[in-house]
Amino acid sequence: MSKDKAKEAEAPPEGAEGVDGEAPAKKKPKLMVLIIAGVAALAVLGGGGAGAYFMFLKPKPDAEHAEAKEKPKKKKKEGEGGKGGKAEPGAATVKEGPDGVVFYTLPDIVVNMQTADGRATFLKLKLTLELPDDQLVEELDPAMPRMNDMFQTFLREMRPEDLSGSQGSYQLRMEILRRVNLLVAPSKVNAVLIEEMLIN
Repeated sequence: MSKDKAKEAEAPPEGAEGVDGEAPAKKKPKLMVLIIAGVAALAVLGGGGAGAYFMFLKPKPDAEHAEAKEKPKKKKKEGEGGKGGKAEPGAATVKEGPDGVVFYTLPDIVVNMQTADGRATFLKLKLTLELPDDQLVEELDPAMPRMNDMFQTFLREMRPEDLSGSQGSYQLRMEILRRVNLLVAPSKVNAVLIEEMLIN
């Protein structure tokens, strides 16, 4: 009997399994399921938060900017436009001149110039192209990115002393005229007019 009592003492009761029993094995999968469910819930909430941000909180472009992306704007003629008949800043304007010529005023050009001492010097130009007729405006519009690239690369190589005096501005005008005419060939621009030239 002592052997039977010893076996009973070693064996735990049926409802309470020991460390090596089945009950702890059942608890481990439940814990893993809870952890996986928590991670999935966090991912869903994070995705929902990002979706809400993009739908409701992110600033939307106004209607004017949306139209600008869809189709290119026509160049405004003087007297057209919103307030006071002025064209938008940063857009080229077209103005009729005497004897059928057309003046095509470009947006302001600002470039960083080279200097011998290495200090920052900026050139700001406001240029107007004198065109023989309205038809050349339609050729200049698609060539505007190339024209801006030409101005940036050409003017960055200049030094402030290259532009000093009337000789410097004359040479600048002739060089710009030559380069613009290369872009719009076989058409020709009559002249380049410098309306403003600031070196800072």
